[in-house]
Amino acid sequence: MRILLSFQQDLTVQPHPVPAYRFWSYYIRQGIEEAGMHWLEIPGVDWAAGLVPYEDEPALGIWKVRAWELTVKFIKENRASFDVFLCYLYPKQVDMSAINEIKALGVPCVNFYCDNVREFTTPPPEFKVFDLMWVPEFEALEMYRRAKINHIHLPMPMWVAPVYRNLPVNENGKISFIGSKDVLRARLLMEVIESKLDIQIRGEGWSPAAEMPISGNLVPHRPKLKNQLRLLAKTGFKGFLIHHLNRVTFSDKTAIPGEYIFAKPDFEEYISLTRNSNIVLGINRVPIYREFGRTSLVYSRLRDIEAPMIGACYLTEYTPGLKGLYELGKEIETYTNAEELTAQCREIGSSASRRMALRKLGQQKALTSLSIPQSLQKIMERLFKEAGA
Repeated sequence: MRILLSFQQDLTVQPHPVPAYRFWSYYIRQGIEEAGMHWLEIPGVDWAAGLVPYEDEPALGIWKVRAWELTVKFIKENRASFDVFLCYLYPKQVDMSAINEIKALGVPCVNFYCDNVREFTTPPPEFKVFDLMWVPEFEALEMYRRAKINHIHLPMPMWVAPVYRNLPVNENGKISFIGSKDVLRARLLMEVIESKLDIQIRGEGWSPAAEMPISGNLVPHRPKLKNQLRLLAKTGFKGFLIHHLNRVTFSDKTAIPGEYIFAKPDFEEYISLTRNSNIVLGINRVPIYREFGRTSLVYSRLRDIEAPMIGACYLTEYTPGLKGLYELGKEIETYTNAEELTAQCREIGSSASRRMALRKLGQQKALTSLSIPQSLQKIMERLFKEAGA
C-alpha cells in the first residue's frame, strides 16, 4: 500500500511557533514503513506552517492557496504512485474544494484528528469532506455518529524504536509524572503530595522560573499578553472569561513545593524515566472553556499508548475509552481521584512482581493491537471494502 502523506511535516530548521508537532510525522512515517507500506510527500509544501496563522489572518489564506495548488497539481501528475491520501489537518487547513477535486481523481482521503472532545461539541463542517475520519477518542464517537460523518475509532498513532521494545532491567525507585503544567494537574498532584506520596514532576511550566511575572506597572510582559490575545481569539470572549474564572477556582492548592519539581528531561532522559521509574503516572483531565462551572473533561491521551509501549509500569486516570484499549488491572492500572491514585501507587509500589506483570502485558498490547501497522490495516480494509461493496 502506498500512502501520500500530509501529517504536519515542515520545511524549516527550527520548529514553527506552535505546540510540539514534529513527532507526528516521525511516528506515522516509521509506522507506515513497519507495516511494509510506502509513503511519499508533496514537494515544497510545509503543512505545519498552516498551523501558525489564525482563521481570520490573511497569511492563512495565502498558505492554503499555495499548499493546495501544489497538492492537487502533484496528485494529478503522480496519480499512479499512491493509493490513499492520509492527513492530519486542522479544520482551518482544509480546502474542501481541493479535497473534492482529489476525491474525483479516485483518491480516498483520510484525516486524523486528536483533540475532538477538547475543541468541539460537534465536528466541524470541514471534516465532512473526507472519506474517513480517524478518531482516537472514544468520547468523540457519539458526536461523529450524530453528525453522520464516516469515521473509524483507532488508537493514537504511536511508534517506538525496536531498541525500546523490551522490559527495563533496573527500576529506579521513583514515581514519575512527565507532562506540561496546568491548574488541574497541579491541584491533583498537590493533593497526592499532601498524602505523603513522593512524586517527581517534570515538564513544561513546572519550574518557578518558567512562570511569567507581572511588571511593575501591572501590565503583562509581551509574551504573556500575546498568549492572552491568542486565547481570546481562539475561545471568544465567553471562553476567555470562563478560562480566567476557572483559574480563580483552582487558585488554591496548586503551588507544588520545589523539592517535587525536577528539570524538564531531554529525549534520552524522558525514555529512561518512563522505562525505569517504578510507576509512571498519566493524567487525562484537561481544562475546558465552554461552560461556566464546568472546569474539565477527561479523555485518553497519546501517553496512554506511548508509556506502555516503551515498557512503563503505567497508572493513568480512568476514562471509558481505556476499556477498549487495555484489560484494566492487568495491562495498565487506573484511578479516578487523588485518593485512588495514592492507594494504587502504594499497592503497586509494594510488589515488584505486579509492576513487572503490568510492564510486560501492557507493552505487548500496545506494540501489537494498538500499533500504527494495525491501525493502517484496519483503515485500508475499511476503505477498500466499502469501495468494493
